[in-house]
Formats: sequence, structure tokens, C-alpha cells
Amino acid sequence: MIISLNSILITLWLVSDAPSPGHAFAPHKNTMRTAILTKTNTKTVTTKLGATEKTVREELQEKAAIVDAKDELQYPTNGEEVSPLFTKEVSLLHQKIERATKPRAYPLFLAEKGAMMLEDIISPLFQMGGEASTETERETKERIVILGTGWGSAAFLKDIDTSQYDVTVISPRNHFLFTPMLAGASVGTVEFRSITESIREVNLGANYLEGTAIEIDPKAKKILCESVVCEGNTCGIDEFTVEYDKLIMAVGAQTNTYGIPGVRENCCFLKQIQDARRIRTAIVNLFERANLPDLTDDQRKAILTFAVIGAGPTGVEFASELRDFIEQDGPKYYPNLLKFVRIKVIEASPTVLAPFDKSLQKEAIKQLTREVNVRDPAVFNLLPEKFKLTELLLNSGVSEVRESNILLNDGTEIPYGLAVWAAGNGPLPITLNLIQAIEEGKQSEAQSVARGRIAVDPWLRVIGGNGDILALGDCSCIVSRQLPATAQVASQQGEYLARLLSQNYDMCPGFDEEEGILLPPQTDTNRSKTLSESIAAFACQAGDFAAPFQFLNLGVLAYTGGGSALAQLQLTPAEQARLKGTGKIGFTLWRSVYLAKQVSWRNRVLVFFDWAKNRVFGRDITRI
Repeated sequence: MIISLNSILITLWLVSDAPSPGHAFAPHKNTMRTAILTKTNTKTVTTKLGATEKTVREELQEKAAIVDAKDELQYPTNGEEVSPLFTKEVSLLHQKIERATKPRAYPLFLAEKGAMMLEDIISPLFQMGGEASTETERETKERIVILGTGWGSAAFLKDIDTSQYDVTVISPRNHFLFTPMLAGASVGTVEFRSITESIREVNLGANYLEGTAIEIDPKAKKILCESVVCEGNTCGIDEFTVEYDKLIMAVGAQTNTYGIPGVRENCCFLKQIQDARRIRTAIVNLFERANLPDLTDDQRKAILTFAVIGAGPTGVEFASELRDFIEQDGPKYYPNLLKFVRIKVIEASPTVLAPFDKSLQKEAIKQLTREVNVRDPAVFNLLPEKFKLTELLLNSGVSEVRESNILLNDGTEIPYGLAVWAAGNGPLPITLNLIQAIEEGKQSEAQSVARGRIAVDPWLRVIGGNGDILALGDCSCIVSRQLPATAQVASQQGEYLARLLSQNYDMCPGFDEEEGILLPPQTDTNRSKTLSESIAAFACQAGDFAAPFQFLNLGVLAYTGGGSALAQLQLTPAEQARLKGTGKIGFTLWRSVYLAKQVSWRNRVLVFFDWAKNRVFGRDITRI
């Protein structure tokens, strides 16, 4: 029964992301918005005569991304398990909270999820269309500010009821990005715009402000932001301040260089569209450069060596997509250069794809190191005997990245033309700013577990706060039960918070002075609970508290090139209950899920046509 019910949930999960017009918590589409700025364009921080908008934006982006090397070393977020933070003897209240925060029985948890999906389908049938709010109504709404436009933010925006809240999103990126397909976009398998969707389109009832949060004042409930403003040929950075009643931190994380010299200066990352565009341009540049006359074979081999540092899902998928480009499009465009191409995947640990089962890890290694597949016999005959396109270097830590070579810990030097760093996550400056802004106490104590992420309780409320600041996704850490830094986790957390707030749960019902703790979220006892709430209350044995967040692990996917992929579907929490697929079966699951999980039908259609276009015409290598 458990397996069959979870199979139904997985099927519903594939098709449930794009809400219908009458979604259970769908925003009223014609609700008018009002900005909540308290100070706009009050100060031009930087003004550069003749500076292009692109230059100024890159400057602001760099400022918002780089942290000190000591911070990267201090907060090496890698998802290792750490023992729970608080272990002292507890009172009756503590015992009740501990009982409520234990993982709910899996059959009941699946029943709860199934009830939620049914409610999302049935509730719209009984909802009336909303009308535009009056000015008075807008002023009385509670103000929710969301920082970030990633997976958690998009999921929250889909489900939050904007008829109840004044919702504002702040981010320098005005779109949602389907990050799992960035590797494909970096080699032209899909186009950049096919995997992005305007954040305004996700929820028309929410307001969007293009800016970068640089400082948070939890006491005053204000956020200081900077935004790029251009007038004619002059671009500058202006400041503005936003007030909030509730703040949701969903800024994600940045790539962690672990303080290794030369990484930030010489490597490409794979986090944003700009990164994929930079890599795509660099690949074509290197092939064109290697095609010039008067170069030696050794020089061409160095230019066409692609180093991928990190063998997690991002690194493996990029190496696989790059290999596809070389095998499928290389013979057409660069037949005489293929013999010089090398892909080197460098990994400090003894294996690849840590989240996967060992049997799937072995399959990934097999696919990465398989013989080159060039269909044109004339081009294949140009390759040297025992030609090896991809080399996997395990147990190989990087000590320094220089301009033209990579130095490993054992002293080996690897010449390269392009280096892509895909190893580890680290905190953004705004995340560290909030941690420091919260008064000394439980938040600072929790950093022994959170390590540069915002420590939150099981209801995603920031520890050390009073319930008005919440955090989700890669920038947060539930100290009692750490979760992987994946899009799946962030998306489920966004849905969870939107449901709690839309159901009018009080995130700060008060403090227990004797115990010195913030009480769990509670709802109006006169309100009738939904079926899913009733199931959760029964499972938690604490009917007056909101059920804490619980992650439903549906599995992981990874593309391994050549029309093969790995699929690991989690039927139950037990390791033995995993449905594994490889080769063409895994590839079918991988493409089906990635297509279904696109944020809109527009994206689904565009991605499908990109795949079809690539199949018929090949990838576009034009530089524009």
C-alpha cells in the first residue's frame, strides 16, 4: 500500500507544479499592487559617466557574491550530519514540542501529501474570483518581503494568497531559472530563455523590485538595497529601503572556492545564466583559437583541455553535455581538432555523485569514461589509437588554479583551456549579514551546526528571532534535522510556508518565558481544519501546533551523456526501497521529469522544441 501510494504521489508531483487558474492558494490575478518603499533613489552610491549598464550590473553582482576567503574556509557547507544542538533535559512543553517535531509516520505523511494534492484540485471549484483591493485594504495587509527568485521563492509565490498579504519580491534577477538544465544551456542543447520565466509571471498579485539586498535591520524591520539605475550613457547604483512585517530569506548560496588561490579569478562557475553564456562563448572561442595556423600539437591539446572540478551532479552533467557536443557536433564543425580534445573531471573524494546509490555511481563512472562515439568513419579514423576523451581523476584535490594550468595536491600540473568549478556551496554576504545582525544567543550557538547558513527551527523560523524572519532553501539549515541543498528541498519548503501563511497560522504566538522558547505556530481554534491538517495533527499528536516541515524525498536524477541518465526514485525512506534506472530508461525518466517540472507551459514547449531542433539541426555555435 505504501509503495503504491508513493507511486501515485510521484506521478502527481510530475504534473502538479503549474497551478491552474483556480489553484487552492492562487493569487487574485487582478489584485492591484502598491510598493512598500520608504526611501527610493535617495543616494547615488556609484556613478560612472559612460559606464555601460552591463558593467555596473556586473560590479554590483560581484559585490553581492564575493565573501572573504576566511569566510569560505569558516563556512564550508557540505551537508555533513552534525549532532542535534540542544540536548538538555526538557520540560513538559519541550516534550510536547519534541514529540511534534519527530518525523511523522511515513504512511500518514504520504496520506497527508495526497490530501494536500486533492485539496489543491478540489478547492478552486468553490473559490470565487477576487477583485482589486482598495487603498485601505492594501494598507492593512501584512507585508511579506521575499529575498531571492530561486526554487523556494517561486514555489512560495505560486501558493501564497495575495488577497491576504502584500507580497514583494526583491532580487537582482527578475526571473526564475531552472538550474538543473544550466549544463545543457552552456553547450547549446537548450536556449537560455527556454529555462527562465519572469518572476512577475509566477504570481501577478505580487510586486517585484529589481535590487540587491545588502543589509538587514531585524529590529527596525528594514532592508537596505542597491539597484542599478541608468540615464542615457550614465549608470549608477542607487539605494532604497524596504520595510517588512515578515521577511523570507530565500537567497540561496554561491559557489564556495574554499579559499583556494586562483579559483575565482580563473574558473567559470555554473550558477546563473551569465555563467552558462560565458562558458558557451568560451568553448567556441577555444575551438576557433585552436584552429589557427602556426600552433603546435601540444599547444592545441592544452587549449582544448576542459577541466571540470567537482564530480557532483553539476560537474557530471556539464562534463556529459560537453562530451555530447564534442561527439555529435564536433565532427561537423571541427573534424581535424577532435584528436586534441580532452575532458578532465577532477574530484577530491574517491567517487562521483555522492547522493546516489553505489551501483549508480559505478554506472556514472562507466558512462563518463566510455569510448568515444563518433559516427562519421572518416572523422573517427583521424583519432589516435586508444583515444580517451574523458579522464576521471578521483582523490585529486586542487591546491591552486593558475592562468593556464591547475596544480593538484600531489604536485601534478594540468594545462587547460577552460576550467569549470562545480564544487561546494558557500554563504552569500547578505546571509552572513543577517546572522551577525541577530543578537548573540541561540543563532550564534547554532552556527556550530549551520556553518554559515541561517539556523532555523522545524517551522523554518530563524532561531534567535521572534518569528517574523523565516528562511528556506540553500541559505538555511534546520539544526535538528539537516537536509540536502537541492531544488527539491527548497521547493517543498516554499510550498510549506505559503500554505501555513495562507491558512493564517500565527508564526509568533508568543514566548514561553519560563523555558525561554518561541512557541510553535498556531492557528485560530475556531477555524475548521482541512483534511491534510487533520492527518498531520493526528500524526504529530499536537493538534494545537502547526505540523513542522518534513521533506518528502522523491529521488534524484543525473544525465551521464550519450542518451543515458541515472534515475533513483525513493519509494520509502528505506535505502532498500529505491527504484533505479540507467541507460535509456533513466534518460526517459530524466527528460520526462525535467520537462514536467518546468515552471510554465511556455517553458515546456520551448524546451521540447529545443530538444527537437537539436536533434534535427544540431547545436548552434554562432557567436552574437
